[in-house]
Amino acid sequence: MSHKQYININRHKTRTIYVGNVPIGGTHPVVVQSMTNTDTRDVSATSRQIASLTEAGCEIVRVAVPDMDAAMALSKIVKASSVPIIADIHFDWRLAVEAMRQGVHGIRINPGNIGGKEKLRRVVEVAQSMGIPIRVGVNAGSLEKDIRKKYQGATPEALVESAMRNVERVAELGHELIKISIKSSDVLTTVAAYRLLAKKTDFPLHIGVTEAGGFIPGTVKSSVALGALLMEGIGDTLRVSLTRPPEEEVRVAYEILKAVGLREHGAEIISCPTCGRCEIDLFPLAEEVERRAATIKEPVTLAVMGCVVNGPGEAREADVGIAGGKGVGIIFKHGKISRKVKEEELLDEFWKEVEEILEERRGGAS
Repeated sequence: MSHKQYININRHKTRTIYVGNVPIGGTHPVVVQSMTNTDTRDVSATSRQIASLTEAGCEIVRVAVPDMDAAMALSKIVKASSVPIIADIHFDWRLAVEAMRQGVHGIRINPGNIGGKEKLRRVVEVAQSMGIPIRVGVNAGSLEKDIRKKYQGATPEALVESAMRNVERVAELGHELIKISIKSSDVLTTVAAYRLLAKKTDFPLHIGVTEAGGFIPGTVKSSVALGALLMEGIGDTLRVSLTRPPEEEVRVAYEILKAVGLREHGAEIISCPTCGRCEIDLFPLAEEVERRAATIKEPVTLAVMGCVVNGPGEAREADVGIAGGKGVGIIFKHGKISRKVKEEELLDEFWKEVEEILEERRGGAS
């Protein structure tokens, strides 16, 4: 029903790699990732969270591998997952090798802290023999001392030089199933660094603002940085980093991708901020619609409007919409008035129309 017009985004040209059965790069859709926050050694808890993330729409899940016990648990975790699993490794090359032997679909390492050239070679040889992609990850907080000194800090240029140095270390060993990330907690540094990096490589890019913060500041920082990059065609896969349950990272990631017209996933909710003309109790109504809509996977546009000024117009643009009045509300469906209902019945009657729309679409797709 929506008549949105998006800018024509020319994607930065990158090669395609596969993490499990998920393609990353090229003309493929931008892939949404997140990371578990469970103890990886707890197979049951980690598998439950992966299932929850998958239900939320996460397409690749990364797990921390801090020790050998965690590495040895990966086989069961991988078998229980319906999406590819990436092992996040720091410092110990043996954990990377064992994780791959346990069946993970990808590894994330910083080649500069894995223990030297010989140990990196052992990791790359296993990855090469098993066809496992490596994400070369560089963070502002873990730059090599010489690069930090050269640039007098974690500048965009420093991040790019570190990334390219470490990519070359892997590529020189004969492995080119690589994607790259260069992250900072600073929005402007992150955006500038990825712009520079995109000019230097055609490897797929994983974008994100690291340690972005809690729900509101983290969402804002991630939306500004990732939105800017995505609208310039930069980014093949992304993670929104929030100090919140990881399922919320997935939700925010899709909202960013929907906002720039790159993915359709779940409900888009239009709701007004309210003003003195609002004559129904809109806040709880909008919150409950948002809560119920979180389980929807099909693209659908819902409008929850509080008055007769902008309400009818916006509601008509939605698949299903509400325009509130004094103790009553008008329900719109497919741009036409469906009926007027009392305020206390508005939510349930509105949701019946939403479910009917979804059933129509599911029936049409079968």
